[in-house]
Amino acid sequence: MKAAGAKAVEFDEKVEGAAGAVSISQMQLAKGLEFRAVAVIACNEEVLPLQEHIGAVTDEADIEEVYETERHVLYVACTRARDWLWVSGVTPESEFLRDVLR
Repeated sequence: MKAAGAKAVEFDEKVEGAAGAVSISQMQLAKGLEFRAVAVIACNEEVLPLQEHIGAVTDEADIEEVYETERHVLYVACTRARDWLWVSGVTPESEFLRDVLR
């Protein structure tokens, strides 16, 4: 960010982005917000769905709910972009990218 001359602001539930700065947050915090441009990074197989969430499921019947929640979070993050959306990942990419690319 410094090399580009951009200021970055990391926000959580209490802090919102600052005008003229690049806002950085988890995808879950983007709901209800809008940005001119959004970069969704690390859409990798092991990252999305987050393996910690999958591993925490104790009842196989709940696994589909976890997948749907993770898929929804990606969708919400991608739809926060008003003008530009950039999605990145490495091979093997997340299976959820097929849904976004439709």
